[in-house]
Amino acid sequence: MEEKTMERKAEEKTCPHVLIFPCPAQGHVNSMLKLAELLALQNMNITFLNTEYIHNRLIRFNDSIQALSLTYPKFQFKTIPDFHDEEKHPGFGEKIGDVIMSLSLNGKPYLRDMIVSEVPKISCIILDGVFGDLVTDLASEFGIQLIHFRTISACCFWAYLCVPKLLESNEIPIRGDEDMDRIIRNAPGMENVLRCRDLPSFFRENKHNLSLDKLVVRTQQSFKANALILNTFEDLESPILSQIRLHFPKLYTIGPLHHHLNNTKKTTTTLINSNLFQVDRTCMTWLDSQPLKSVIYVSFGSTTPMKSEEVIEIWHGLMNSEKRFLWVIRPNMVQGKEVLLKELEEKTKERGLIVGWVPQEEVLAHKAIGAFLTHSGWNSTLESVVCGVPMICWPFFADQQINSRFVSEVWKIGLDMKDVCDRKVVENMVNDLMVNRKEEFLKSAMEMSKLSCKSVSPSGSSYDNFQALIWYIRSTNP
Repeated sequence: MEEKTMERKAEEKTCPHVLIFPCPAQGHVNSMLKLAELLALQNMNITFLNTEYIHNRLIRFNDSIQALSLTYPKFQFKTIPDFHDEEKHPGFGEKIGDVIMSLSLNGKPYLRDMIVSEVPKISCIILDGVFGDLVTDLASEFGIQLIHFRTISACCFWAYLCVPKLLESNEIPIRGDEDMDRIIRNAPGMENVLRCRDLPSFFRENKHNLSLDKLVVRTQQSFKANALILNTFEDLESPILSQIRLHFPKLYTIGPLHHHLNNTKKTTTTLINSNLFQVDRTCMTWLDSQPLKSVIYVSFGSTTPMKSEEVIEIWHGLMNSEKRFLWVIRPNMVQGKEVLLKELEEKTKERGLIVGWVPQEEVLAHKAIGAFLTHSGWNSTLESVVCGVPMICWPFFADQQINSRFVSEVWKIGLDMKDVCDRKVVENMVNDLMVNRKEEFLKSAMEMSKLSCKSVSPSGSSYDNFQALIWYIRSTNP
């Protein structure tokens, strides 16, 4: 009996209990759920915390979510109230700040109860960094290691950290009458790369309800965490990571997470999905019938809203390019314009396909895909990088502006179409990417793809950093 007790204690020592809490939005849940599965593969106890609204959508649109608990007996989902009614919660896109604020104001008692009641005891919290100091005092009170995970690019996180310096030098906020091509000088490591239009959208005056002051406070609260995780890899953002490490010595770059997970599980696509919309798999059959690298995939992510005139301009540009296309127009993306979409679907049949949602990782990996017209969300950018697919970037908000600039000017694996929505520009960029400069972009994209694969392979930077993260989490288990 005593021997079994000692064995159980030894197992608990090597099996930490990690609480993971993402911001309730598709991109955040996506990458943090992949990290959760990677940790579950290391035989750790995992509690994945979602708001009720997000959890219900995950269950509704992903049969594989139920399989997680069966595959990993030490993996469980828990929920926390939304503190918004269902009509308001979608708070996606520009409204996400309202959801974050509500959780920050009301969530702490629920988190305290969870920390007190969970068995085995929670030894580590991986918190989405957008929540700021939501659990800082709780982690300190209960002797729990706190790790912040920022699901954005390193270049965007660094831009957020540079806000005080940019404010001091009067380079931001960017006002309505600003010269948007003015070069930003006071962001170390990014000098002469960024223009005003390339800075995160929150830097534009009165553009969003998340003020610069709140952004500074929430970003700098990551200094209070014991460690920081970024979903990126050294060869992609090394100069920026060098700057961040001056402030965060315990930094773990373990991306691209979806590729890291696939590589660990020895599969070509992740079996566990985190879609918040119904996937239409007919697109895969359609892609199977298309020639090699002949299709441009078009998706503006899970939150970007579109005006009908923007949809029409992009549609005309795609049609005029005479290239095949697969376009994701998710439900309610174009408010009240169902008739317009039906008309476009009918006119598109000969050359393209419009669907509500797709299994994006599989789509980008398909041999028929030759380019990606994207909103430049970080998950989408990394998924495109891994597959070696050149991009046309049409960013909407937050980190997307700076991601698109790095795609075009630093990594040179695509073109940046920000602040423009014109059919002729769309047509020309599609033809540049898929015809006129096809070999140039494919070569750059494939070189970056190889580096991403190397990073998650044994002895690669992300592989080694993940092993170091595992050691760190286990070493802090009481």
